[in-house]
Amino acid sequence: MFAYIIRRLIGAVIMLLVVTLVTFGIFFGLPKLAGQTTDQLAAAYVGKAPTAQAIEDTKERLKLDEPIVVQYADFLKGVVAGKELDLGPTSEHCSAPCLGYSFNSSQQVLPTLADRAPATLSLAIGAAVIWLTVGITTGVVSALRRGTKWDRGAMVIALAGVSLPIYFTGLVSLALFSYTLEIFPGGGSYRPFTDDPVAWFQSLVLPWVTLAFLYAAMYARLTRAGMLETMNEDYIRTARAKGLPEKTVVTRHALRATLTPIMTVFGLDLGLLLGGAVLTENTFGIHGLGQLAISSINSSDLPMVLGVTLVTATSIVVINLIVDLLYAIVDPRVRLG
Repeated sequence: MFAYIIRRLIGAVIMLLVVTLVTFGIFFGLPKLAGQTTDQLAAAYVGKAPTAQAIEDTKERLKLDEPIVVQYADFLKGVVAGKELDLGPTSEHCSAPCLGYSFNSSQQVLPTLADRAPATLSLAIGAAVIWLTVGITTGVVSALRRGTKWDRGAMVIALAGVSLPIYFTGLVSLALFSYTLEIFPGGGSYRPFTDDPVAWFQSLVLPWVTLAFLYAAMYARLTRAGMLETMNEDYIRTARAKGLPEKTVVTRHALRATLTPIMTVFGLDLGLLLGGAVLTENTFGIHGLGQLAISSINSSDLPMVLGVTLVTATSIVVINLIVDLLYAIVDPRVRLG
């Protein structure tokens, strides 16, 4: 087990290096390959009506005249050991892990990400609890009542959930429950938990349900398919032949085997959402990592884009490592070598 964890951690570090290198190359390497000069690159980061002096200062500050390998090494040095940030007339020490400073706000990236992360974390975890509970329960019941009206109705709703995009269901829910019935707050009403727990909960009910509707539908279909396959296995017939209660057969034998692929998909889904639920955050006006990523991409704010990318990649790697370790607990047939 220990050797397996060490191998996975080494693989995680290598994966994060590859992700940062590719992202760095897209912003700094590809433009040069496309024929852009360092002056043109610097002008994109200065703002409107850049002066020659501002362009020159930006080139020097970002080391745009250096090879991309040198620029990337400087970025990694900041992540590992920190560095001094040249902000033009002043300088500022950035402690490790230093992800640089925003081209737009001239603020350090890591504190900005930490400020936006609670909103995304609240949205992702709350929605995950709902979609796991509803999706798995619906899938199990549909499998046990295969061919009934419940099964057909649940699968029709699941198909609708998979087919309808977030921005459609989100806008419909806002129009109906916020602006017509006035049951829940409208878009842009998110409040941090530390400021007002009640307002925090009320502002996230619609985003949770909207986001969970999509994922619960997928998990219901996945659970139903897995249960239908598992219920025909020999060990299920053996458990029933031994006289075990049907509840025990379903929960301790059939469902445990079905949960393995569900956990795999869940690790990927939750990791991606922790990096920012872009459509949901924009639809409901939640200032999280997803909304930050969109604004940073539109303004070519490379350090902020790299920061969000690293958060997403790290989330996926860590959560999938946890999922792999849980395999042996959920399914005793799995052994980690």
